[in-house]
Amino acid sequence: MQTERGFTLVELLVVVTILGLVVGIAVYSLADAVDRGRQKRTVADLRALATAIEAYSVDFQCYPRGEEGGTQQLEAPLTPTYIRSLPRVDGWRESIGVILDPSGVTYTIYSGGGDHVANRGSWRGGPTTSFNDDIVFAIGGFVQWPEGTQTR
Repeated sequence: MQTERGFTLVELLVVVTILGLVVGIAVYSLADAVDRGRQKRTVADLRALATAIEAYSVDFQCYPRGEEGGTQQLEAPLTPTYIRSLPRVDGWRESIGVILDPSGVTYTIYSGGGDHVANRGSWRGGPTTSFNDDIVFAIGGFVQWPEGTQTR
């Protein structure tokens, strides 16, 4: 008597189910890793902009003057002396926001985070744990920044 070699339908379904679970976990982890990379890039870009603004203030005893808008208003005062090229977008490819005081006393630079919406009313300060939270730098330090395990 000869025995048949091969897999039963139940064995194949179990293997496909296990592979599906593994792929689902890997895709979710990959999405988190991509968003963490976007956050890190945004933090680095905001820090580079702030360093250039602070260097400008050392030379001129005030911060660049302006209004609320994008980084284009920093082009003339900062490049190429204080920074070679301005980062214009954050890790999510959205414009970096800039709030400059007309008197040159303060400045704020920010990113809307993963939800692409800058909500100034939600800036509570300190570390955040959501990819959607804004990242904010003002007058020499981070006001709101990502830290620890992030959620969606």
